[in-house]
Amino acid sequence: MQGNDVGGWDEAAAELDAIVASFDEGEVSVDDLFAKLERATVIIEALESRLVATRARVEELTPRIAAVVDDE
Repeated sequence: MQGNDVGGWDEAAAELDAIVASFDEGEVSVDDLFAKLERATVIIEALESRLVATRARVEELTPRIAAVVDDE
């Protein structure tokens, strides 16, 4: 995965987990540190954006679902 493309949720989360694990295990060279931090930031921002959009959609749908349930 390159650039701002983070793929699907599971794929992005797995990549982020791998980056964090490489930090925890001390596998990151000084040369790779900035690139990994930058990539982790892109992934986190993309996932956060998806969560915000999902929350907005759920909040939009909730009253409609409640109205259908109340009508039954």
